Amino acid sequence: MHSVLVIGCGSIGERHLRCFQATKRTLVTACDSNPALLARMAEVYRVPTVADASAALQSEYDAVVICTPAHLHIPMATRAIDSGKHVLVEKPLSQSLAGLPELFRARARSQMQVAVAYVMHVYPFMRAAKEFLDSGEFGPVLHASVTAGQPFHVFRPAYSQTYYRDHRTGGGGIQDALTHLANWTEGVIGPADSVYCDCAHLALPNVEVEDTVTAVARHGRTLASYSLNQFQAPNESTLQFNTAQGSVRVEIHHQRWGKYRMGDPGWTWHSSAPIERDTHFIDQADAFLDQIEGRPSRLCTLEAAAQTLRFNLAMLASAGRGARVSCQENFPDV
Repeated sequence: MHSVLVIGCGSIGERHLRCFQATKRTLVTACDSNPALLARMAEVYRVPTVADASAALQSEYDAVVICTPAHLHIPMATRAIDSGKHVLVEKPLSQSLAGLPELFRARARSQMQVAVAYVMHVYPFMRAAKEFLDSGEFGPVLHASVTAGQPFHVFRPAYSQTYYRDHRTGGGGIQDALTHLANWTEGVIGPADSVYCDCAHLALPNVEVEDTVTAVARHGRTLASYSLNQFQAPNESTLQFNTAQGSVRVEIHHQRWGKYRMGDPGWTWHSSAPIERDTHFIDQADAFLDQIEGRPSRLCTLEAAAQTLRFNLAMLASAGRGARVSCQENFPDV
């Protein structure tokens, strides 16, 4: 059994806690500075609790899951690695580049495993789509389009009282929602080199951060477009990858992927079985436990998450300047 400390017991932290429990491979401890949240974790999940994260990081845990607001991710992950713990960090990796070199150096001098919780990496239908694209059967991807939206206020009614309300804690549509899709797309077509982005706050009440995003990016030779809103009625996300020989489409809302070879009469679909609410997160927890046991990683790497952090910052900078921005800029803190 692995001892796992979950730091931050808000919505996503609670999900990680119960999903690590569900693997039957862990002894989980909850950590949060909010006494009411800790009391609830103890009552609902029957887990031990601690209130002081700094002190807890000096205790004997095998691994730490960091679910705090984004501006705390890098310093907390660095301390956890230096104290001899494997680390799973919630996305995004951060909301600035501050401390990033120190985090890489901490990992390099340790034997610790580090992964970032971009959960789409374990979706079986998305893994299958990527494997097909990676096979090269349709040739290189020349164009990609990502379109997503949902009634965010329905799924996350407390959003305006959370980190989401402020860019400095990882909030807004770019850092909270679009980052999942950007990270997975970069894993398919390569890192973004530059981006032109426009975004605005159009509908969500009680916040000022962007809820609508339109961006175009270059990923090497590949052109890509990204479109997101957080107020439309349907909860739908579609990614399409187009080559000169055919197209591949991923429909996350239908848990399926399809291919359309040039000349075919229509799409050939490959669907996943219906899943329970926590299935992907349990798979992610199992994948992280496998990784710290020495098996190959199936999760987002620190390198990939750092690149997506740069993509996030480039999108925010582009929207602010009204110009195309390189992802390799030395972005100032948000």
